[in-house]
Amino acid sequence: MNAPRDAGGGVVDPQTLYARVEAATVGTSYRPRRTERGFDLVVDVPQPSRRVTQVHTYRVELRPHEKTFVMTDIVRTEERGAVGPPRRTVQTGRSRYRTWSRSLDGSERTSFSSADGHRLIRGEAEALGWKELPPASRQIALVFGAVGGLLALGVLIALAVVFRP
Repeated sequence: MNAPRDAGGGVVDPQTLYARVEAATVGTSYRPRRTERGFDLVVDVPQPSRRVTQVHTYRVELRPHEKTFVMTDIVRTEERGAVGPPRRTVQTGRSRYRTWSRSLDGSERTSFSSADGHRLIRGEAEALGWKELPPASRQIALVFGAVGGLLALGVLIALAVVFRP
């Protein structure tokens, strides 16, 4: 099987991108792991409450023939109450948020920004000439936004014609 090549004829090796991301995460709380279509970068998000746990996964799907990738955020949250089963939620798409917390005695402060993981992956990918494509959820949202805007414009024009003095 022939390896994919870039426009200049050089071999595009998705393993090189994974290796660079893996090297960039040494000594951090990020945990890279290979997947069938690329890799995931997983990190536990610090929370102010012991009853809440949150895991942020940056899912990177590689398309080596085009030298492109799609990054999707998956945020899993589990809230444990005093009684009953824990409440679990999963958000998929592009998540940008920042959290801060302190230890119970106030001595240790932790923070997390989802943008840090995005920058880490994009930086390593851009250094190798990879281009990011928006996730499908973002493209769908843009289409719905455009259709909604056109409908609103049509309604405004119709109202202006009907109520014209």
